[in-house]
Parts: sequence; structure tokens; C-alpha cells
Amino acid sequence: MHLLPGSRSAEHPTSTALATIDDAGAASYVFDLHWDLPPVQLPDGTGHLHTGSIATTLRPGEAEVTAAVRRAREHGTVSYDPNVRPTIMGDVDDVRPRVEELVALADVVKCSEDDIDWLYPGDDASTVMARWAALGASLTVVTLGGDGVVWRAASGEEGRAAARIKDVVDTVGAGDSFMAGLVSGLLDDGLLGSTAARARLAAATLADVQPAVDRALATSGVTVRRAGAYAPTREEIR
Repeated sequence: MHLLPGSRSAEHPTSTALATIDDAGAASYVFDLHWDLPPVQLPDGTGHLHTGSIATTLRPGEAEVTAAVRRAREHGTVSYDPNVRPTIMGDVDDVRPRVEELVALADVVKCSEDDIDWLYPGDDASTVMARWAALGASLTVVTLGGDGVVWRAASGEEGRAAARIKDVVDTVGAGDSFMAGLVSGLLDDGLLGSTAARARLAAATLADVQPAVDRALATSGVTVRRAGAYAPTREEIR
């Protein structure tokens, strides 16, 4: 983890997200945010950058996030999770072009069916994944809650897998946990982490990316069985 210098000062209050869990384990959030991001200096040797959600849409910091993504693409790969928050992101017609700008810069894009319902009312996952693939994303993934996940490889093939969720305690961190499992799996398989890996991902089949999707499902499955944003270790998902 790399902390920016401003993280250690008291110039602005720390941004917070207050989560409330309902009887089914689903979370709702209230945010108090401050996002004036200084220039991001990527550490030497950075092979992959992940970004998403409020950081990519909240001004003024969103502009520097985009600049960092563009710099990262010069020598590595990028993943993106729109993770929309309608109550603070603004009008959907303004947010959608911004999301698509980031999709076009990303190699991997993961979202939830709730994201799709807000961004593209009436469109199904297949339609949105094809749209994002046309913008340039090599791997697109949509989580479907209890119904599992669908994904589209660069070949145009689509896959589907069932959820591995039992005894849900709460869903805080489930999407981030899924993304962590997906990214780590793709990195381990040499499909992220360099410009050469970008080329491999762009030629990948469903079978090539299946292990990473399986890890993502396993990772989020562990998270939802515990209270809070629990992050599993590798040993817990083997």
C-alpha cells in the first residue's frame, strides 16, 4: 500500500462511508467525502493499476485519477470497477460518458447488475458487456448477486458461473473482494501486469480466464460469510 502525502495531514477531514446492514445482510451507505487529489506518482515498476467508483467521478480528484490511469497504461495494465453510487455521483446521463471513458482505458472491467440497471436501464448484461468490449475492454465481468456471475472474453465468448454464497452475514466489501480475487488470479496467470500481458489478455479465451473468475467467486464467498469488509487470505480460498 502506498499512502499519498496528503493522507497524513489534517487539512481535510478523513472521508468516511457509514454502512447500515439490513436483515438480509445487504448494505446501504451514507458518505462524507473530500476528494482533492494531488498528482499521483506511480512507484517505479508498477505493472497494474486498479481504480473505480467515487474516485473516478468526484471532482476535482477524478481528473488526476484519469491522468494516473493514462500513465499506467504506458507500461502496464488497468482494471476498473464503476461501482456506481447514484446518490452522490449526479445525473446518470452525465456519469455514463465518464464511465465509458474509463472503460475505454481499462483492460478489465467488472460491475454489478445494479450498476447496469442504473447506467443502462433496460439493457441486459450481455448487451452492456458487448458495448464495453467495443470500447476496448478485453475482459468484462458482471456480478449477479445470488445468481452468480457472467463474463465476456476478448474472443466474444460468454461464460456463466453460479454463486458460492452460503449463510450471508453482510455484503460489505463483497464487490471489492470479488475484484481482488479476479485481479490477483489474472496476475498469477500472466494476463495482467505488463504490456505483454495486455496482449495475452486480448487473445484470451473463456478457459484462459476461468481460473481467475473462480478465485473471484471464492474470495467474495468468504467475505460475505463474515461481518464487515473482511479480506480473505490466499490460504482461505484454496
